[in-house]
Amino acid sequence: MSPRAEYETRLRARRDEHAALAAWIARLSRLRMATFGVGLALLFLAFDFRLVPRWLVWLPAAGFVGLVVAHQRARRAERRVARGVRFYELGVARLDHAFAGRGIAGERFLDPAHPYAADLDLFGRGSLFELLCTARTQAGEETLARWLLAPAAPAEVRARQRAVDELRARLDLREAIALLGEDVRGVVDPAALTAWATAEPRRPTRLARGLAAALPGLTCTAAAAWNLEALGPWPMLVAGAAQIAFALRLRAQVLPAIRHAAQPAAHLALLAELLAELERATFETPGLVALHSAITNAGATPARRIARLERLVNLLDAHRNQVFALASFVLLWRTNFALAIETWRAESGPAVPRWLAAIGELEALLALASHAFEHPDDPFPELVDASPRFDGVGIGHPLIPEERCVRNDLRLDDARRVVIVSGSNMSGKSTLLRTVGVNVVLALAGAPVRARRLVLTALAVGAAIRITDSLQDGTSRFYAEVKRLSRIVELGGGALPLLFLLDEILSGTNSHDRAIGAEAIVRTLAARGALGLVTTHDLALARIADGLGAPAANVHFEDHLEDGRMCFDYTMRPGVVTKSNALALMRAVGFEV
Repeated sequence: MSPRAEYETRLRARRDEHAALAAWIARLSRLRMATFGVGLALLFLAFDFRLVPRWLVWLPAAGFVGLVVAHQRARRAERRVARGVRFYELGVARLDHAFAGRGIAGERFLDPAHPYAADLDLFGRGSLFELLCTARTQAGEETLARWLLAPAAPAEVRARQRAVDELRARLDLREAIALLGEDVRGVVDPAALTAWATAEPRRPTRLARGLAAALPGLTCTAAAAWNLEALGPWPMLVAGAAQIAFALRLRAQVLPAIRHAAQPAAHLALLAELLAELERATFETPGLVALHSAITNAGATPARRIARLERLVNLLDAHRNQVFALASFVLLWRTNFALAIETWRAESGPAVPRWLAAIGELEALLALASHAFEHPDDPFPELVDASPRFDGVGIGHPLIPEERCVRNDLRLDDARRVVIVSGSNMSGKSTLLRTVGVNVVLALAGAPVRARRLVLTALAVGAAIRITDSLQDGTSRFYAEVKRLSRIVELGGGALPLLFLLDEILSGTNSHDRAIGAEAIVRTLAARGALGLVTTHDLALARIADGLGAPAANVHFEDHLEDGRMCFDYTMRPGVVTKSNALALMRAVGFEV
């Protein structure tokens, strides 16, 4: 089945299941009300009128309790199926390019100083991140964002490709993870959880734990002996004093555990279902096997360890019960369970960052696998170890619907390092830059690309496409662009060869200064071994290709006027554009020019 057919078939099934559960919940609610009414009537008949045996009252009472339990289970099942409905609705929305505003936009990862994130629409409404991200946790979101913001080493890219290829068919696994528990995305903070888990533990000694368990026993035994007149009060008083002194001695160790354990335990409990699902999964790709091993390492599995911590915290909280408070004081309840929690943190705390990292990496891989499943015609790029190269056949932009996406071929290598792209306004120049940049980002994150074929080397990306002025910083657009270009030139001297994408370079100054400055910048980048594209609608800048010392070429996009309307075919052609549409556009909106 095609991805759309698979999603729509499963979506219909989940909707039918949800409707059936909703009807069942409504029937249970009516049955609860009827049972309650019957029980109330029997109560009056049995106790006020004495017309029926009193034991009959217990029948509707038992039935009502059973119905409450069944109703709660049905509500949990209904919420789970509702998450399944949303999972497949989002899948269909991504296929229809109607996902904007419905997914995870990831604005918090957008850094204005990043060399390409804002220019390539990586984050925000309708962004690449919103198209890709299916993560349930912050760890998954952060991992995916990190992969998009920085290229991986070639060996790591190939390992991710193999993992994504294995996971793309695992739709049942992706759905199972989407259905787990309540939403943990805005609740669990990986940084805070890691800080608690890895802080220097106050691990108690065996002697301290032994005394914490033994002293309450001695005190209670002495009290019982005094009560039975087998001993006087002094043994109990001595044991009680020793117990109080011991508790005060450990106060500095106990109080932090009491104050800080509840929230991390609750957050880990939210992740326990996800970890348990990952524990049950089996994988073949070496990278996925290694991730699985990071979760299911020697000893108790994470889900069991977390369940033990949850039990310890719940038992610790029992001392807050007013009825139990006195007994908990005598039993050194807080001290014993605080020491047990610190022991858990000393033994299992170092594994928490490993669990979170494994969850994050697997969720990021599953996000890319969903994208690969939904776009089966998008191939994995071939990453080669050679001189800087970008060779794309039929490259398109993944955020443009397939029926409207015009694909072009582009090759950049030692034979053609720089391409000057000329053309009129709205003809597709900026889209070409974003298409190239986004596909490089996808390729070096380990994802499939929107192309018929793409061969490339590891590249750093630097883009100056979306430059704005800043009232807060007191900078003009031109000054902001100059700073960005300076940063791109610095990237050109980095460890990775640079792919630069410059849109309407230096458009904020006069033509004379612009031509000189633009040629100097491009010449510097080319001399540093960079590859890149420069767009312009200023035909004077198209001559840069003739004056560069490095191999360069001109290409252009055309337009034509049809029934008073500008039409574009977005197809890249060799050479310099020979006409402009600026006057035609002004006339089209009513200006007399």
